[in-house]
Amino acid sequence: MCASPSTPNPVNSLMLSRGGLLIVCVALRLTAVTIPSTVTRLPHTLAGAAAWQTAAVIRRSNPSGLHGPPGYHHVTIADATSLVFLAGQCPLDAQGELVGPGDLMAQVEQVSRNITTALFSVGATSDDVVRTVIYVVTFEQRTLSAVWTALRGSNIAAALTSASTLLGVGQLGYAGQLVEIDVTAALSR
Repeated sequence: MCASPSTPNPVNSLMLSRGGLLIVCVALRLTAVTIPSTVTRLPHTLAGAAAWQTAAVIRRSNPSGLHGPPGYHHVTIADATSLVFLAGQCPLDAQGELVGPGDLMAQVEQVSRNITTALFSVGATSDDVVRTVIYVVTFEQRTLSAVWTALRGSNIAAALTSASTLLGVGQLGYAGQLVEIDVTAALSR
């Protein structure tokens, strides 16, 4: 459990002090990020996309001395006042049903749609993404490459220009699930 006794619900009770440390629990993963001293508290709810603006300055680069990556950047810097952490997006429809059992590309498409929906809910787009981690149930490089290619041609292609990691794994959380993507976005309010 990520909540402390003073914050019974970590999603609805994210309170910070100036220059404090924000602890966010997403899909049973614990992430700590330093918050700029200008931020004193995050909103209790992310219900209204109108409350968010996406004017964060995001810079991407590939430092000399590192290989030229296929579409992503080695370094992403975001000047933002808010970070958005999406839980790992799974190939489930709005009713919670697995889309495309056994069909990796159908699952990639559903995950892309889910990411777009989640980002839109806070007024963000794939252009605001600063980090992705893509998990694919495979140990074959050719399958990983096919997923990368499909995502680069999808509605979230811009998200993959930031720092990205593509991993082959043995299993994911839902029976029949073949892909999951973690996303972090940066916003200015």
